[in-house]
Amino acid sequence: MKLYWKYFGIQLKSKMEYKTSFFLTAIGQFLVSFQVFLGVFFMFQRFSSVEGFTYDEVLLCFGITLMEFSLGESVARGFDVFPNLIRSGEFDRILVRPRSEILQVLGSRMEFTRIGRMLQAVVMFAYGIYAGHVTWTFPKVLTVLFMLVGGTAVFSGIFLLFASICFYTLEGLEIFNVLTDGAREYGKYPVSIYGKRVLQFCTFVIPYAWIQYYPLTYLLGRGVWWYSLLPLAACLFLVPCYAFWKCGVRHYTSNGS
Repeated sequence: MKLYWKYFGIQLKSKMEYKTSFFLTAIGQFLVSFQVFLGVFFMFQRFSSVEGFTYDEVLLCFGITLMEFSLGESVARGFDVFPNLIRSGEFDRILVRPRSEILQVLGSRMEFTRIGRMLQAVVMFAYGIYAGHVTWTFPKVLTVLFMLVGGTAVFSGIFLLFASICFYTLEGLEIFNVLTDGAREYGKYPVSIYGKRVLQFCTFVIPYAWIQYYPLTYLLGRGVWWYSLLPLAACLFLVPCYAFWKCGVRHYTSNGS
């Protein structure tokens, strides 16, 4: 962890060399997310609820999902640009260093500008708390924290899978955008509204529902208490992702550059 924080400090200093660019990019991230919020707002001007979820409840859901994605993207952005390391041969240099290759890839890219998107998520979440009818207790506060931890782990795991595929394809597969950026978009609503099959996929394949729908129902008083523990269980998603990564590393034979 000491090395990771060293990487963190280096990346932060490099971003602060161009402060104007940093803050303008962060503002841009805020505005992009705000456009999505407007889409939700205008839809609820026409419909009072979506599959039983009100406007305030959807904002609560969207705010948490956006925070999860922003944290995951900030931490694991290095995996998102991993194809560049493969094509340039930079990964060869990473392998000969006496440190974890995952730690080095994580430290190669950190997106601090995602603070703009995070701010947007916090605003929506705060409004959802203010306008909603959630009776907040200590277990429910813990549930929100568990959702953030589990969500960060799940999205980081998907970025890790994306990078692992590159050992075999050399290029990232665009289909993974459905699981990352796509999840940020359709995650603004509880996944149950998309139908039974989607809910099953998000429960048994990629555990989105474990970090969003099920704990949300507990927060809203519609689910059982153990739903609050599912986000922590979702962290186990990192285990098969890591195993696939190690398999890819063993398969890697360099690009010959």
